[in-house]
Amino acid sequence: MSVRVCFNFSVYSFLFLVCAILSAMPLSAAEGKNFRWSSNGDVVTQDPHGQDEGFTKSINSLVYERLIQPGKDMAPTPWLATSWKVVSPTKRVLYLRKDVKFHDGTPFTADDVVFSFERAAKTTQFKTYAIPAGVPKKIDDYTVEFSTAQPNPVGLNSIGEVPIMSKKWAEKNNAVLPQDFTTKEVTFASRNAMGTGPFKLVSYEPGVKTAHAKNPDWWGIKDGRYESNIETIEYRPIGSAVTRMSALKSGELDFVLDPPVQDIAKLKEDKALKVWEGDEMRIIMIALDQARDELLFSDVKGKNPFKDRRVRMALYQAIDVNAIKTQIMRGLATPTAIPLPNPKGEGIPDALEKRFALDTEASKKLLTEAGYPQGFGFTLHCPNDRYVNDEKICVALAGMWARIGVNVKVEAMPKAQYFQRTPKKEFSACMQGWGDTNRDAMFTLKPVLHSLNDKGAGDTNYGNFKNAELDALIDKAENEMDSAARQEMINKAIELIQREVLILPIHRQVVPWASRANISLVHRADNKFAPLWIKVQ
Repeated sequence: MSVRVCFNFSVYSFLFLVCAILSAMPLSAAEGKNFRWSSNGDVVTQDPHGQDEGFTKSINSLVYERLIQPGKDMAPTPWLATSWKVVSPTKRVLYLRKDVKFHDGTPFTADDVVFSFERAAKTTQFKTYAIPAGVPKKIDDYTVEFSTAQPNPVGLNSIGEVPIMSKKWAEKNNAVLPQDFTTKEVTFASRNAMGTGPFKLVSYEPGVKTAHAKNPDWWGIKDGRYESNIETIEYRPIGSAVTRMSALKSGELDFVLDPPVQDIAKLKEDKALKVWEGDEMRIIMIALDQARDELLFSDVKGKNPFKDRRVRMALYQAIDVNAIKTQIMRGLATPTAIPLPNPKGEGIPDALEKRFALDTEASKKLLTEAGYPQGFGFTLHCPNDRYVNDEKICVALAGMWARIGVNVKVEAMPKAQYFQRTPKKEFSACMQGWGDTNRDAMFTLKPVLHSLNDKGAGDTNYGNFKNAELDALIDKAENEMDSAARQEMINKAIELIQREVLILPIHRQVVPWASRANISLVHRADNKFAPLWIKVQ
């Protein structure tokens, strides 16, 4: 019966059936150029200045480019700017690429650069880069000058951190102002994207799928920068690690950004898969509220235990970082005493890489001296889909602190909710991860460890602490052009942070990726998805 029906098909019906079958097939089966990947969390906004969160920035970078970007080895690489000139310690001139067009066909010019930096400076997330970069001034259509009030030895690094938007597109779509992510604001730019990058946004379904397609008119193609053979990219957030890995093993996915660390040994034995490993430039730490007079989410009323260094030290000395490394991270972590993503690359002497000793008895004694002989209780807030085993680390910390009489409730949530609340300092104790593509301590010291001000400092100081001596060291180092003197100031700042226990450092992640065996890629230390260097064999 079915054979008779087939022979009764017209030629047009047959062609329609073939087309339907092919269109239903994954592109990888038909062409071998569709790249499908997944991780636990999702991109939280399409606005390139809406959220300074690493994963979201990596997705946004498919569409939005910067003047200077890191290359395969993380070295700063001319991108939308072809070259630059340091005119003086307070003035830099950048020369823009002339053959660039936005996805809508309009040319990229200095007007877009000035607009983007002014827009970024209005955000809590990106002003930490835009303000130190300096005041942008258009010299001509392809030349921009950046001027700072004070000398800035890492001004070019700051300039390289701001994504470039189309001024005309933003004006046309009522997106001149950046999205306020903390208020759950939804804007045209938070749901749509239009840049100069190698990929165009095709669709964005939060929590379901984000799809991109290769931009055939991208300027980098003729420069040989597009080393990939992928035409389309499909990203699907999959919360279940079991489901993610099953999809990879079955061939439904090509790549998983965050395979479970406990599976790595077995994954290496699977000939159909590849495991890619490397240190990530990211520090995982715990921030403690040292500003409020009464601790939130605590059974202590009328005062804030975290203001007392003895309490902070007690919590620090009760943390068994080696147990976290071996039992939670399965060896894929480097315990640290230095709250920086890349201490050696940032010039910090090895002598400072020494943690206070694990000593629960000393912790109990410190709590007694501080007036908490029976301990106390508080809530530790954490993401559950951002860092490697983030929620498990928080649960482990709660268990360790229970040994010294401190009762900790762990409240974990998706990063989309978490990062709406952390900038508003809504937590009294929370996990903080901080990574950076720049090999300079200032990009952690200024936003994370300096007190909050209106000049781009302290926006991600989730403990909201203020130490006048520390602030002075950071401020002086920020404007010091003598590299040796500057490094000495930075080292002193780190020593002070350690001595006062202003934050609780845990470890730096060693990040494994997993892919199908037919995938080749570049594993960068910023843990960023980089499709320009991915090939599907």
